This record gives sequence, structure tokens and C-alpha cells, in this order.
Amino acid sequence: MSRRLNLALLAPVAALTLSGCGINSVPTAEENAKARWADVQNEYQRRADLIPNLVNTVKGYAKQESTVLVGVTEARAKATSIQVSGDDLKNPAKIQQFGAAQGQLSAALGRLLSVTENYPDLKSNTNFLALQSQLEGTENRITIARRDYNSAVQQYNTLIRTFPNSIGAKVFYGAKPMQTFEATAPNAQSAPTVNF
Repeated sequence: MSRRLNLALLAPVAALTLSGCGINSVPTAEENAKARWADVQNEYQRRADLIPNLVNTVKGYAKQESTVLVGVTEARAKATSIQVSGDDLKNPAKIQQFGAAQGQLSAALGRLLSVTENYPDLKSNTNFLALQSQLEGTENRITIARRDYNSAVQQYNTLIRTFPNSIGAKVFYGAKPMQTFEATAPNAQSAPTVNF
């Protein structure tokens, strides 16, 4: 009888101890970070699907800048060829390669938007204005998705490194820190110069 009583008393203590070690919070945080990464990929896919249709609409109005449009198409193809899965989030080289390809696409889109300075008649064209609006909205969505991903990674990384969760994270899951999304463009830290 006393053995059963001891076990009955130890069971709640063991449950509290395990819950304090991140037994549930670590995988929850990891899955949240992976879901936020899926959101980032979703926004990049949206951009990859949307841009060709919009560019084709505008192409007729921007023949004089066909090299810019070709650059966008090539950068889009390269950006969509690099895939990062949830398992790759702990591989800094893979994240950097993905970010670099997306940075090249962003740079090509920036060149496309600069066409408005060189060809003012395009500014009044409704198709070009729609493209410009969609590109801006798409880039904003990507920025928000990357920010949300980085926040989820920060929460996960903090969780697996702080006591008592760090014990459960290492013992039960072999948890390792995830990589945040970082700017890869060489001048990403500097504000762009706009000349009129």
C-alpha cells in the first residue's frame, strides 16, 4: 500500500518537473517557427506566381526596358529554384543561399520600378500602376512574414537556451538553435538614394 501511495504522490511531482523542462513547450515553439517559415515561403511563392502575369501585362508598355524585364524573369527563376524545408532551418549556408536568391529578385524588381523615372508615360498607364502597387504590397507581405519568422525563431532559441527548458530541450529533443532570416544584399543596411 505504501508503495502505491508513494507512486501516487510522485506522479504529480514528475509531471510538474517534466512540464517545467519544456516537454511540451519546446516542440510547440519549434513547430511555430516552422509554420512561420512556411508563411515566408508562401509569400515568396505568391510573388513568384504573381509577377510573371503582371509583367506580361506591362511588357507591351515597357519594350524599351526589356533587359530589366528579362532580369526580373531570370531572377524569379533562380529564386524559385532554391527550396528550404523545415529541416534546413538549422543550416546557415542553405538559409543564406535562399536569401541571396531572393535578394537578387528584390534587386531586379527595384530596377523594374526605376523604369518609372526614365519613362514618365508609364506612370499614367493603369497596368503599370497596378504592377507597381502589387509589387509594393508583395514586398510588404514578405517583410512581415520574415519578421514573424524571426520572432518565432527568437522565441524558440530563447526557450531551448533558458533553464529549466534547456534540460528538456537537450535531453528529449536534442534541440539546436534555428537560423533567423538575414539580409544578404551587400547594401541592405544602407538606405537607397533617390534622385529626381
